Amino acid sequence: MKKTLLKPLSFLPALLMMALIFGFSSQNGETSGNLSYQVSYKIVEIGNNIFDTPLDDTQLDAYARKIEFPIRKLAHMTEYFLLALCVALPCHLYGLKGHSLLLTAFFICVIFAAGDEYHQSFVADRGPSVRDVGIDSIGAGFGVVAVHIFCRYILPVLQNRKKNETKNR
Repeated sequence: MKKTLLKPLSFLPALLMMALIFGFSSQNGETSGNLSYQVSYKIVEIGNNIFDTPLDDTQLDAYARKIEFPIRKLAHMTEYFLLALCVALPCHLYGLKGHSLLLTAFFICVIFAAGDEYHQSFVADRGPSVRDVGIDSIGAGFGVVAVHIFCRYILPVLQNRKKNETKNR
């Protein structure tokens, strides 16, 4: 009975992740760019502290600008990796396994990525990018493969361990 009530709620993390991605995509170009720059600057600053290099503010700024683009694209991949996890796990709960799981979750994520890029065409200083859909799809691909590996190889081991512990009590 509990599983029946909780099962539909398993898609809630996916919906929340979609809302988060939509929120980021709703930021105008300047706001989005500033966020990417701030994250890049913080990464350079942390690296500067870890490696104890005496970089001044101008050098920190220059390095932050150099890594800003790859950081931005890595953020795309990470968002869609997490979305794929949040979509694929509930699909597994509903009985999808193997290729059906991989294709269904991946398809949902890619369609959402394309729709999100279309949405950006209505946001100031933003526009749709086929390249970003591709980058998002790579992240989603890694996510669905991670769920597939977990559900196929790790979950059965954990379930068997739990069964054995229950038997031994």
